[in-house]
Amino acid sequence: METLFTNIERQTRTLNAPLAARMRPQTLEDYVGQDEVVGPGSWLRVAIEHDALSSVLLYGPAGTGKTTLARIVANTTHAEFVEVSAITGTVKDLRREIEAADTRLLSSGRRTILFVDEIHRFNRSQQDALLHAVENRTVVLIGATTENPFFEVNSALISRSRVVELQPLGDEAIRTIVLHALEAEVGLGNRFDLTPEALDQIVTLAGGDARAALTSLELASQMAAPVRADVAEAQARGEAGGKIRIALEHVLEANPRHGLAYDKHGDMHYDVISAFIKSMRGSDPDAALYWLARMIDAGEDPKFIARRIFILASEDIGNADPQALLVADAVFRACEVIGYPECRINLAQGALYMCLAPKSNAAEAGIDAALEEVRSGPRREVPSYLRDRHRPGSESYGAYLYPHDYPAGWVEQRYLPEGLERGDFFVPSSRGWEAWRLEAVARDRANMG
Repeated sequence: METLFTNIERQTRTLNAPLAARMRPQTLEDYVGQDEVVGPGSWLRVAIEHDALSSVLLYGPAGTGKTTLARIVANTTHAEFVEVSAITGTVKDLRREIEAADTRLLSSGRRTILFVDEIHRFNRSQQDALLHAVENRTVVLIGATTENPFFEVNSALISRSRVVELQPLGDEAIRTIVLHALEAEVGLGNRFDLTPEALDQIVTLAGGDARAALTSLELASQMAAPVRADVAEAQARGEAGGKIRIALEHVLEANPRHGLAYDKHGDMHYDVISAFIKSMRGSDPDAALYWLARMIDAGEDPKFIARRIFILASEDIGNADPQALLVADAVFRACEVIGYPECRINLAQGALYMCLAPKSNAAEAGIDAALEEVRSGPRREVPSYLRDRHRPGSESYGAYLYPHDYPAGWVEQRYLPEGLERGDFFVPSSRGWEAWRLEAVARDRANMG
């Protein structure tokens, strides 16, 4: 029951809430960004507007609007909206809410929407407790997660839900959110002016995270507020020039360290290492250094990075530059012995060597082709002249031609089993040591003829 006291309490909480919480949109019309997800005509928007939502998993980085969308549903639905914390909630809590939802549905026909934030934090038994209720629609589940649900959520629960992926907000969306917070009465109430340089810096620091942008704005306003007593007096008199100026230095003071989003075990971890590997494979030193810096700055295990350099040395360079494998080994050993911060230099040297080295995937492609033949092809016998001679009856084997008995250390002889030919597996590149050696071998064999 709403009373004067509950209204006062709500207002007090709102006034003391962080700016990001105060600026949380209440309707889809106020929701900024994610046009592909909730733009006009989208499935999710239509479902929310018609109060016909089915179970959904909202997946995306922090600050992209997952919880906000759930709150908008809470504000617009005629169903009962309940929330269970995935951090502190238990199976008992889930069963209690499911039983209440079942009673509500049977007694009044009213649906229940169950919001579980950070649903990936639920263990398997907790997620299993939701399955039956979601399947028979005792509850409509809204799960929010920063982790890939296909790895962190039960496949049975995913099959009963629709996965909606939210992307980091674009710079223009962040600008719109910041400028709205600057002017809104529930925000900073038009008491501050934000310089263009300060706005640009907030957008840059946010990295697509609306919550981070609003937190930066709020902290910068606190840094700027006490600059002059006469400013406060001018504000009190309502003078036009009484706004407090938030400048670039205030934003930088409020954010002494610029750290980009990174998780050591989630999607960002794999996305960044993937970009790092592909930059080395693509021979782009600047890109490789950038992605390397992202990982180093986030405290990524240097041996994890070095192992990827080690793999790439054979997978993408191979015998185009055999030295690459030795460099990668040295980098890995350096990371083991030295560690941060100095081993960042070893990692950078190794990454740059891989970028500049000639490329060949002949080793990786060749062994994979040979394995495919072994696993799916017919049984092929070892030619008799290549077999071990330390057994009875070996005197009947064909004659083995010993290459060192010949001037070039090579003699024409079939080594593959019948049914396979040269070139079936090894396809050399036309680059580096590999190509040079093949040309030299071809010359030597031609001279023998």
